[in-house]
Order: sequence, then structure tokens, then C-alpha cells
Amino acid sequence: MKMFFILFASSLLTIVGCDKTAESSQQSKIEKNSTLQSIKNRGEIICGINDELPGFGFLNKKTGEYSGFDIDICKALSAAIFGDAQKIKFIPLTADKRFEALQASTVDVLIGNTTRTLEREAVFNINFVPIKFYDGQGIMTHKSRKAKTLEDLQGATIGMLERTTTIEHFERKIASKDFYIPTFFTTQNDMFKAYEIGRIDAITSDKSELATRKQMFPDPENHIILDLTLSKEPLAPAVRNDDDQWHNIVSWVIFALFTAEEYNINSANVDLIKSTTKDSRIKELLGVEGNIGELLGLENTWIYNIIKTVGNYEEIYNRNLGPTTKFNIPRGQNNQYNKGGLLYAPPLQ
Repeated sequence: MKMFFILFASSLLTIVGCDKTAESSQQSKIEKNSTLQSIKNRGEIICGINDELPGFGFLNKKTGEYSGFDIDICKALSAAIFGDAQKIKFIPLTADKRFEALQASTVDVLIGNTTRTLEREAVFNINFVPIKFYDGQGIMTHKSRKAKTLEDLQGATIGMLERTTTIEHFERKIASKDFYIPTFFTTQNDMFKAYEIGRIDAITSDKSELATRKQMFPDPENHIILDLTLSKEPLAPAVRNDDDQWHNIVSWVIFALFTAEEYNINSANVDLIKSTTKDSRIKELLGVEGNIGELLGLENTWIYNIIKTVGNYEEIYNRNLGPTTKFNIPRGQNNQYNKGGLLYAPPLQ
């Protein structure tokens, strides 16, 4: 019997020891992979962006400042983490370098005109977060060609960006590759410059990109975007797939922007609502009650900080793409679910 207890005690110690070793190993893994802690230690978030897209991500060479829809998404992340929307380092990335930069931890998050696909998640070991902008692939050409359909462009030289879904979608749409003459580019600027000077006849890309770029031409009225959509292009930020906490944070920042608009809470009224609301859902949302910030490793006022310093989704959209801008892109699918769009956030509770 004595020997039995000795063996039992020894086994128990071994089990406890294994549990502690496993727990320690898991804790080390969490600390090693904690993107949030790395960002806090660094004092800034590093956002990989496309800086060649007016309205989404664009560098003002006179002021040295970035602006656009995607830039404001980065600012929302900074506000959630630091309570300050300006603690960001922007790293411009071309289409052929963006995923490698994310894999190498050169950037914390990739925010640009990147289409979410199964292949990209599987091959590049990344995770996309909720879709921030629903788009589709279109074609722009010179008005003088008098083209109305895809068939009207037969024999045309068409520019497209390397390492994007654009090429595959276009080739699937065209039964014969002899239908057009493809010309490939590594940057948007090179592609649109070639089109502007007439080296290529047309461009195929995301319709939002075509719409904003068109307005940057000296003669936008001399260019048309054909009334067709070649593909679905759900554009979403991406993170590495080794940090669930960071994936959750970026996901819920997007959802928070949706929710703030749904509840009609914006940068102008958020202080009043925070101080007067009796709605327990809104109290929790703005950090007056509950602990939804702590669950993510953030301050409980993280959503309040986003709304106060950056605004809700509607404010971001209108500021960069809405009716008061030169682009004036209708919300369409990028409207709230209760207004005929596809934006829908799960409950933040």
C-alpha cells in the first residue's frame, strides 16, 4: 500500500509538472506572438498601405501626410490601442510585395485594396478580417473609343496590375486570350500613366479605383467606366495567422465602426450620448459599463476613443469618398444592412 501511494504521488507530480510545463510553454508562445504587446512597446502601429489610390490611400507630397479611407481605418486601430489616432507608421507596399511584408512582420496589418480569397489565406498563412469595402472589377477606357460592351474592346491593349486577382478574373471572362492584348504593370501609377498618354487602350481594376483615378485626370469627362462588373472584390484588411488576439482586435475595430453608425453615434454627439444615455448597450459600447475592452486587452473606452478621434464608418466614408468629395461614390453595397447594404456587425457584448 505504501508503495502504491509513493507511485501515485510520483505520477501526480509528473502530471502537475507536465501541466505547468505546457502552461509555461503556452504562455511563452502567447508572449512571443503578441502583436498588441509589440505595438505597445514600440509606441506605434505599423500599417502596410497602398499610397497610389486617391480616396483610399494617398500621399500629399506638399504636406507629407497620408489621407484616405484606408488611412482612417489605420487611425481607428491606433485610437483603439493608444487613445490617439496618430501613433502610426505607414509603409507603402506594391501588390507584389504586400503579403511578403506581412509574413515577415514588417507590418502589423495590411490595409489596402486587397481582395479576400481562400487561396491567399492558405498560401500566405494570413487571416483576413471583416470586409471593409465591397467592390467589383470593372473596365475604364477612352471615351473616343465609343465602347459600351466588353466586345467593343476586341483587339484593345488592356492594362492590369501584376500579382492581383484582376488578371485571373479577366481571363475567365474572356473565352479566347486573343480577344485582347494584355499589358502588365507593377504599380498603379505606372499603369494609369501609360493609359493617360495612350500607350494602352483601357484599364481593368477595382471599380472604386477606376472611379477615383478618373477624377484625377485633367479631363475626366473624356474617360468612361463601362457598365459591367467582372467579379466580386470584397476588400478586407489582413493580419498574420499566428495571433488570435490581434486578429480579434482588428476585426472588432471594423465591427465597432459599423455599430457606431448603426446606433447613430458619431464624433459630434458621442460625448453627449456617453454622459446622458440610459441604454445599457450603448453604455457598454462606450466603456461606461462592462469590460468589452479588457476582453481584447484594450481600455474599456476603446470604441469611444475611435468614434471621438476618427468617427464612425459613415464619417470615414463621407470624408474620403462621399458626396462632398470629387469622387462621390454612392454607398451601394457599402451601406448598413438596414439601408439595403451589406454592412452588418455582430453584437458587441
